[in-house]
Amino acid sequence: MAPRSTLPTIDVHLSEADADAALREDARSGLTATPKVLRPQWLYDARGSELFEQITAQPEYYPFTAEREALVAGADDVARLSGADTFVELGSGSSTKSTLLLDALSRTGRLRHYVPVDVSAAALEDAVPGLVEGYPDLDVHGVVGDFTADLRSIPKVGKRLVVLLGGTIGNFEPEQRRDFLAALADTLDPGEHFLVGTDLIKDEATLVAAYDDAAGVTAAFELNALTVLNRGLGADFDVDGFEYLAVWVPQSSRIEMRVRARRAMTVHVPALDLVVEFAEGEEMRTEISTKFTRETIAAELDAAQFDAVHWVTDPAGRFGITLARRR
Repeated sequence: MAPRSTLPTIDVHLSEADADAALREDARSGLTATPKVLRPQWLYDARGSELFEQITAQPEYYPFTAEREALVAGADDVARLSGADTFVELGSGSSTKSTLLLDALSRTGRLRHYVPVDVSAAALEDAVPGLVEGYPDLDVHGVVGDFTADLRSIPKVGKRLVVLLGGTIGNFEPEQRRDFLAALADTLDPGEHFLVGTDLIKDEATLVAAYDDAAGVTAAFELNALTVLNRGLGADFDVDGFEYLAVWVPQSSRIEMRVRARRAMTVHVPALDLVVEFAEGEEMRTEISTKFTRETIAAELDAAQFDAVHWVTDPAGRFGITLARRR
């Protein structure tokens, strides 16, 4: 492969103004809903991203290690079966797990393009230089955008393998998953592939502990959403007036992360000209994490015109990755 002749590209499809408008829309709809809810993307400001990195190092938080073990076990098979020369990573963040797939795809001799997609321009700007240095012959084309809302920003180049790691698919409500998978199928050509990481159903104690670590890092992460609203919308949430809890909801096969008002309070949100009342003990959901079986994720993929062609887990069977081919 010829050495790189041009600098890496970063396309911006989500400006600060777009993000501000989205925050306003989400906050208004979520704070006036019953029950109240916030979209998890607002957890990831600079402080939230730092806290999430700390979460992945907590002894209770098995998903990070388990997914990495599954990728170690399956990356070469994924690279071979996909036949891809373009690796598109949705929600790439710091791209810490990307190297496992980049290395496997490089070993096939076909890899030409890497497309990291993230809502955070800062995350891409931090990650891309290291990728360029580590893979000097690779064309790196970053995209700043919200893939959950618009997949059309993904460059149509080569034969693509689109990857969504971290159990992120579990953060979507069922109808959001359905719509996202359908939109992804419309984006891909027949024969292109999608790789998705899914946390698997297991005992309640293990699941709850993973999202409510003893050190309180996850609690700080979820409560940071209130700080984001205070800073971005001029709100006056008393963060200390809320406590965090993680709840397993078996009928939905998911963990729900919630913040609960310790007392009755009135919250003003000047940017929205909104006054929000919280009763003592009232809960607001900040995030969900749905858990799957091999069969349930395969069925959802099938409904969206994908065939599950490969499945691998970590040695303990805690986390699965599914390779699916667009029909």
